[in-house]
Amino acid sequence: MIVLGIESTCHTFAIGVVNEEGEVLVDVREVLKPEPGKGFVPKELFAHHVKVAGGLLKEALATIDEDELSAIAFSQGPGIPNALRVGAAVARFLSLSLGKPLVGVNHAVAHIEIGKLMTEAKDPIVVYTSGGNTQIIAYSKGRYRVFGETLDLPVGNAIDTLARKLGIEPPYGPNFDKVAAKGKWIDMPYVVKGMDVSFSGILSEALRKFKKGYKVEDICYSFQEVVFSMLTEVTERAVAHTNKQEILLVGGVANSKRFQQMISTMCQDRGCKSYVVPSKYAGDNGVMIAWTGMLLFKHGVTTPIEESAFKQKWRVDEVDIPYINL
Repeated sequence: MIVLGIESTCHTFAIGVVNEEGEVLVDVREVLKPEPGKGFVPKELFAHHVKVAGGLLKEALATIDEDELSAIAFSQGPGIPNALRVGAAVARFLSLSLGKPLVGVNHAVAHIEIGKLMTEAKDPIVVYTSGGNTQIIAYSKGRYRVFGETLDLPVGNAIDTLARKLGIEPPYGPNFDKVAAKGKWIDMPYVVKGMDVSFSGILSEALRKFKKGYKVEDICYSFQEVVFSMLTEVTERAVAHTNKQEILLVGGVANSKRFQQMISTMCQDRGCKSYVVPSKYAGDNGVMIAWTGMLLFKHGVTTPIEESAFKQKWRVDEVDIPYINL
């Protein structure tokens, strides 16, 4: 049994194929890279995905036997509508032309499952941080539950926005880390509200300090220290509340060495284990969609064509998880 997965929630159009054991058979992707100082424009995402989809699909299908395909999985949401629309259309085309069932996959759930597949994590507190998401998640009673999240900006979006304003070259995340490593501490606002976090205030303050002439490296260092400390605090509270013994970092921001270090230190203090999804699978990819599609399909979950429209704001805690039995 093999499943093909299509990812298209934002800047990446990707196709992955996996078997029942989680072995990666195909992993092809194209990422739209914005011009320095600019973000993503929905119509440009649409045009990019339309342009690359055919070539990636041809490349993926050339390496497998189509007759062995059991299902076509696709990222149904959440995400940017213009981007999601392309992936859903390609998935429907494949489903109808090959006579294979569709499986709509929640993008956040897919990040969790690829993290678990690629590490030894079994029942972790999941820290999901990316350009579009910031949530503290754990499994309980049939679903992944959100124990804390951002009240405004996702942390990855906040970092990218600040990096653009400060004139840092893309890719913003890795380059932001490099600049921050050279900085020194300056005061920044720290906003934790219960189990939730807020990044709009610190972003505004960082930009004010930039206009006042503060050094870019000091702004980056202090910004990074504060936002990752906020996330570490609420993660530790989730560990204390649930008594779970594992923490798993997933999503693009999981690549930050400083963030990994903070979480690891906290885990050492509490006697629990920390895991980080491999860098190759931290960002958006088709393999995570294929693997989650496999888990769902093996438990009888499919998506009728008439129910395959994208779900822009599909939350992780709205998804039934039939394949976990704890």
